[in-house]
Amino acid sequence: MNKIYCPICEKELLGQKSEWPDYPFCSSRCRKIDLGRWLGERYKIPGNSSSNVLNTDEENLD
Repeated sequence: MNKIYCPICEKELLGQKSEWPDYPFCSSRCRKIDLGRWLGERYKIPGNSSSNVLNTDEENLD
């Protein structure tokens, strides 16, 4: 059986994931910390910047 850990505090999640309402987090506190990190732009998804996407769209209009 694989061990699963909370990505924020690294607490081991024992039992089935159905027993953890905030899965993959151990608590609503860790879930909110993760949301705050996304909203604060500490996490980023690699890819094209939004300015490059906008420029591409404008070129297609001609």
